Amino acid sequence: MSMPESLRVRREVSPVELFYDLVFVFAVSQLSHHLLEHLTWRGAAETAVLLVAVFGTWVYTSYVATLLDVHRDVTRWMVVIVMGLGLFMNSAIPRAFGERAWVFVVALLLILFFVCAVTAVAGRTDTLREHFRRTLIWILASAPLWIVGAIAGSGPRLWWWAVAALIDLTGTWLAHPLPGRALSSQELPFDSDHMIERLRLFFIIILGETVLTTGTAMADTPVDVSSVLAAIGAFTAPVCLWAVYFGGAEDAFTTAVATTTDPLRSVRMGTNSAYAVLAALVALAVGSELAIVHPLGHGSLALAFLLFGAPALYLAATAWFFRTTTHGAWTERLLACAACLAAGIAAIWLPALASLAVLDIILIATATALSHVHKNLTRSLHATSET
Repeated sequence: MSMPESLRVRREVSPVELFYDLVFVFAVSQLSHHLLEHLTWRGAAETAVLLVAVFGTWVYTSYVATLLDVHRDVTRWMVVIVMGLGLFMNSAIPRAFGERAWVFVVALLLILFFVCAVTAVAGRTDTLREHFRRTLIWILASAPLWIVGAIAGSGPRLWWWAVAALIDLTGTWLAHPLPGRALSSQELPFDSDHMIERLRLFFIIILGETVLTTGTAMADTPVDVSSVLAAIGAFTAPVCLWAVYFGGAEDAFTTAVATTTDPLRSVRMGTNSAYAVLAALVALAVGSELAIVHPLGHGSLALAFLLFGAPALYLAATAWFFRTTTHGAWTERLLACAACLAAGIAAIWLPALASLAVLDIILIATATALSHVHKNLTRSLHATSET
């Protein structure tokens, strides 16, 4: 049984939304560079905290633009203002744990409060306005921690911000409930097609950043056989990850959303998994750059973690997503995830070029197998919806 047509609305993605996404091309690049320059466990934790904060602003703004109707003047101006604030926030990423903590935090909090306040006032239904009033309360809970972290030194800052990011992430995952008050998404008119397209375009953007990182590393590396082969291997990996979704998975997910009574919940699951997908692609971009620069260098735990841990995270996150939305095509992803983890252990002792070759074999096999699985799943979903 699907959602009643009276609760379904459909709008095309607006040019202002695509314009807004350009800020996040910059953000993903900044996150990749931060991780590359701080290739330690602490550096990884810092990158994860910044990623949750930055992607959270995209999530809030994109949902609000979808719920308020991006063709309204108030919505377009909101997106443009957030874009400007986001530029300041993302420019501070490399030194957010240094002297630009306040730039990052002030821009972040202004975005979150502004977007939620606009919706709490301009939302067209009582349900929508009440939901974003609850969201403001969640933001008020994390805001002091962001501020205290900015006041604290760079050492303890990570802990304050990690707790703040966890509160923000939990709120997003649970749709910002309060005792006795929670989102009833089945009753909320929602343009699921529009938000799916937003997620789809954002996914292409972050895949593009991985390719851009590969190209930048190629430009800075002497041209020889090993570096060329490493570049080919590094390019093949994101192409395979692209094929894992666009090789039929998108059709299966769209069909599942179209036949559910609660499309907003299904899209929320996609947004929740996107945090892990973004983290995986940032890590893969860094690993690819290291492999291209030193293709014949000795293996290391860091390189193995980046090259194989990143695709494993990507596959695990999308397995959970497909398990909760389509109820299919998840076992194969978990098997591929296990293969990546096993290969990652061996990669500690392998040259980077050999590691890339093993990774590409796993991902090519995964993309090929899933293309058939997705077709069968889509047919099954269509058949179920017709009965």
